[in-house]
Amino acid sequence: MEKITEKQEALVGQATVAEIDEWKKRHGDIYAIKVDGHVCYLRKPTRRDLSFASSAGKKDPLKFNETLLRDCWLGGSEAIRRDDDKFMGASGVLDKIIPDAEAELEKL
Repeated sequence: MEKITEKQEALVGQATVAEIDEWKKRHGDIYAIKVDGHVCYLRKPTRRDLSFASSAGKKDPLKFNETLLRDCWLGGSEAIRRDDDKFMGASGVLDKIIPDAEAELEKL
């Protein structure tokens, strides 16, 4: 872990700048989800990740979030995956990592 300045607040599971840079090189877009003093890091999901999560979520909607969190997980505080309150907090923003390109439909 790198030294944290006074302005930064240490979060449980916080990655170093070097770790984040390595993840960015390997995966492209990286996201940090912060919940109650804990942080986890996720990569952008692929179409395959989304397909698998959607299949898992057909019977149990929370399985979609659990699957996406597990499959895109790079590091951070395991409490976000294990603690129900932290998991639900992370679930509230998890949809924001799903790619959302603008499309236009034109009837010809």
